[in-house]
Amino acid sequence: MGGGQSLNFGLGHPDTFAWVGGFSPAPNTKKAADLVGDGEAAKKLKALYVACGDKDGLFNIAESVHEALDKKKVPHKHNVIVGGQHDFKVWKADLYHFAQLLFH
Repeated sequence: MGGGQSLNFGLGHPDTFAWVGGFSPAPNTKKAADLVGDGEAAKKLKALYVACGDKDGLFNIAESVHEALDKKKVPHKHNVIVGGQHDFKVWKADLYHFAQLLFH
């Protein structure tokens, strides 16, 4: 549930968090559209990363967040790991890509 909670807390508290990464996010306490809201809070983030493997059972969750962010024109990095499942191999790749945003 770490990826889902990262989005929940990060998007809900942009005054506290500047960088948010949702790796294979699990179902959240809110629908993606509600999580993103009007998008203004999310636009305050320095970096927002949402990713998932396309073979992960939670893939539709990450995609719905990505679509809600796109709809509100919130800058973010969306990454689909082709063939990726819900495992450390995917999260290791996510960490590498997210770190690129943190330390550019």
